[in-house]
Amino acid sequence: MSDERYRQSRALLERAERVVPGGIYGHQNPQFLTRGEYPAFLAEGRGCRVRDVDGNEYIDFICAYGPIVLGYRHPKVEEAADRQRKHADTMNLPGERFVELAERLVALTPGADWALFAKNGSDVCTWALAIARAATHRDVVAMVDGAYHGIHGWCNHLETGFPPSDRAGVRTFTWGDLASLERIFTEERNRIAAVIVTPFRHEAFHDSVMPPPGFLHGVREICDREGAMLVADDVRAGFRLHVGGSTQLWGVTPDLLCYSKAIANGYPLSALLGADALRDAARSVFVTGTFFTQSVPFAASLATLDEIVASGAIERMEAMGKRFCDGLVERAGKCGFDVTISGPPAMPFMTFVSDEGSFDRNRAFAGACARRGVFLHPVHNWFLSAAHREADIDEALEVAAAAFAEVQSRFPA
Repeated sequence: MSDERYRQSRALLERAERVVPGGIYGHQNPQFLTRGEYPAFLAEGRGCRVRDVDGNEYIDFICAYGPIVLGYRHPKVEEAADRQRKHADTMNLPGERFVELAERLVALTPGADWALFAKNGSDVCTWALAIARAATHRDVVAMVDGAYHGIHGWCNHLETGFPPSDRAGVRTFTWGDLASLERIFTEERNRIAAVIVTPFRHEAFHDSVMPPPGFLHGVREICDREGAMLVADDVRAGFRLHVGGSTQLWGVTPDLLCYSKAIANGYPLSALLGADALRDAARSVFVTGTFFTQSVPFAASLATLDEIVASGAIERMEAMGKRFCDGLVERAGKCGFDVTISGPPAMPFMTFVSDEGSFDRNRAFAGACARRGVFLHPVHNWFLSAAHREADIDEALEVAAAAFAEVQSRFPA
């Protein structure tokens, strides 16, 4: 951050580095962005735009890594949260919104008969596997090799600080390859409690990959045949693709469904939904948290779900995402670049074919966009919100055109 446009961000980061290990940790760490081209701290957001601590404004295509589905400070969500906050948030016992949200989610979700609440996607993915183990009296779970399901020991990508024993009960198979999953069930006969999958592949540093025809159905059929539970990790995609759970797009209903991110438009909340056959197992597993029953996020979630349905938010995100993706391909072509747009339009990601996995051009492009007021990520999938309008998309595409031209000058053919 040598540019004077980030003077306050730079000063804050220096202060943070003295009192916070690494300054900023996790996926918000600036090391994942183009060095020197982005701020380190943001100050406010409204609609589809954010402003950093130096006053620079950006059209935002990260949406807080997914939670902002309706737009920052959406008036109906904020009104609901403020109304509840005047009464109470964290209390000895849950409030009425706790029951109302569970009822709403069950009503919206095919195959769901109950709901549990936590704070993070990691919480509910791990909780789902515990319930599957309790229900089946089996210990082993299967996941796609390299898939991201959170930061707990059984799935932490970096593994530092987590012993191999945390992963002793996990077996991995290849995305899209039902035969590799069948082999696990053969090798671990009557030991597989659950298979956990995302609706599509969306790991950082990779193009997103949609499920091959029949893949999710095949996973469902194998689980049914072998008496294992199908867990859908819909933490990242939930409520951007289908209001009843993203796997419904492919006609697949899981036994356990994990939500977080967009469920409350930025308020801290996650949810685990399950079928009635798993109710006793869910009751038997002890997982809790002091803040798991906060009422303000429940109120925000109720308002968020209402608005997603009433406003046609999912359809809008798809339309605006398609407008954005089509425009990127067109503008990249004018500068002589072949680009790959992967993932659904509401959650797209772009890579340069000529980068061949290096992400050098991606970093240059995203950095050039950031300097011009468009916030994209060079190695992580992007997100549209219902607050993006045609004018915002067209403005962002003009920035993208200038950024492609800059990349062309830095990486001549």
